[in-house]
Order: sequence, then C-alpha cells, then structure tokens
Amino acid sequence: MEMLRTEQLKSYYVLEIFGRKRIIKAVDDVNLSVGENQIYGIAGESGCGKSTLLKAIFAAIEPPQKIFGGRLYYFVDGQAVDVYSLSEEERRKLRWRFISYVPQGSMSVLNPVVKIKETFKDFIESHVKGKTKDEAYEMAKVHIRELGLPVTLLDAYPHQLSGGMRQRVTIALATVLSPKVIMADEPTTALDVVTQRGVIQLLRDIQKANRNTLILVTHDMGVHANISDRIAIMYAGKIIEEGPTEAIFNNPTHPYTRYLIRSLPKFGDRMRRESVPGSPPSLEKLPSGCAFHPRCPHVFDRCTEETPALIECEKDHMAACWLVQEGKR
Repeated sequence: MEMLRTEQLKSYYVLEIFGRKRIIKAVDDVNLSVGENQIYGIAGESGCGKSTLLKAIFAAIEPPQKIFGGRLYYFVDGQAVDVYSLSEEERRKLRWRFISYVPQGSMSVLNPVVKIKETFKDFIESHVKGKTKDEAYEMAKVHIRELGLPVTLLDAYPHQLSGGMRQRVTIALATVLSPKVIMADEPTTALDVVTQRGVIQLLRDIQKANRNTLILVTHDMGVHANISDRIAIMYAGKIIEEGPTEAIFNNPTHPYTRYLIRSLPKFGDRMRRESVPGSPPSLEKLPSGCAFHPRCPHVFDRCTEETPALIECEKDHMAACWLVQEGKR
C-alpha cells in the first residue's frame, strides 16, 4: 500500500542578487511512490536537491520565494489526501500525526538554553490535545526507555550531550508520536563511523518495531546497500534511476548510477576506484537535454538536445537515459 506519492513535483528557489533574478531548479518534475513498511533511500551528490525534496514532501519548510508546483498525496488510513490543497493549519495537524522530519544537525531542533525534557514536554503538549506537561514528561520517559536510551538525558542541556546522542534525541523527538512516515535528511552528518552506525541502527530498529516507512537521504551508498528496500538516484533536481536496492546495485542502468556503485571500496580489491568525471552542473543554468551529458562517456547527439523521461528498463526498475530508450545499453 502506498504511504505517499508525488506527481511532477517542482520546488524552485527564486533569488534576487544585485537586481538580477535567479531561479534555482532544486526539485524539477519529481514523481515518487513510497510504500508502507519500507525503507526508501534517496542518493546523489551534494547540491542535487535531496534536502529540498524532503522539505517539499514535508510541506512545511519552504523557500522565502519560490516557484512551486505538482501534487503531493499522503495516504491516511488508505485514503489519498491532497496535501497542497489543505490550509496551513490543516497541514500542520496532519503532519504531526502522519509524518515526521529529522533534519541535518540536531542543533537546528534543540534549544541550547532549554533542557531536553522541556523540549519534549512542549512538543507533546502542543500536538496531543489534552496532555498536561506532567503527562507529556511521562510519555517522553517511556519512549526514551523503549529506544534503549538513558532517561537521565532528559535532564541535560543539549551542549552536555555528544553529537551522536543529540542526534538520537532528535530522532526520539521525531518519533515520539509514532508517525506513519519518518524522513531523515543526512542523519549521520559530522559523526564518526561508529556513531553513524548507532544512529542508523536506531532508525532501523524504530522502523522494524513500528512497521512504518522510513525515507532516508544520504550520499553514502554503503548505507543504502545495507538497509534500503528501494533507492531513488537524484541528479540535478531530477530522479534519474529508481528501483529495488538489489536491482540498483546488481544492474545499475544510468551511467551516473554506475559511477556511484563503482566508486564504493571493496574488501580485498586494491584496484583504483573510478569517480564521476567533472563537476555537477549549476541548478541555475542546467545544460540542455540530459543534465548529465557533459560528464557522460556515452553521450550522443540526442542526449544534448532532449531530456529523457523516466521509463521502465526492467520489471519495477526505472531509468531516465536515452541509451536505454534507444536500446544502446
């Protein structure tokens, strides 16, 4: 069963610098369908639009100026809800019982001069009708224990916790109301590898216990290989390949995806790893045709002139590449 769907989703940033208007196409015609009880990974280089896509799906954090379009549906109790047709108040009420968002960096969520317990109390009291602060505190303690975290952290200020523990607190806060969908945006940023594993394992344990949906954004393909059920590969504001994790890793179809897979280190393999040549394009001045064509070793005339659509290249596996559509791969 679907949990959320986007149709031709667009989110452009409109900037005005020295009197000149600039349009940054961060998310451009994105179609996604994310299922129930699924870990859905989104991968791609920094600056490709992954974070903006999550913010657009969350329907709360928007650019100061924007060009926005497309449709977003949440499937609540099996019924499709057109999120963008709702008022801001209706969206707010829907969000906190259906979907949660774990942003990059815990300090964007936690107030540095307020104890963790007060943050939990305020959050629960404001979103659960009829809850007193004492009841909210008890609810927070139960949730913290269920996640295997020390209850004593509730009496701490954010600066008294390590970066990894602050990130776990942020995840606990995002999941205390048992949302159907959890979105995590680079949740392991700036953490050491051991702590990264702990944070990812916490997210995985929550998803497994509650059988909810986790949408995980990270450029670390190793993480996706280990926990994602499906993966969407994003490049220059668009989804260029999407499918089951096994299919993406065993049979990467788009040249960009193949570079991402081949760049991964392998035990016992001392061969030089091959990275993607060149640099990502500016989202303000995208090249004509396929945005990847200036970096693609297989480019031919049609790639420079027309933008390929995302089509099925094999069962349940989609790619946007003229090599596939013209049978050249």
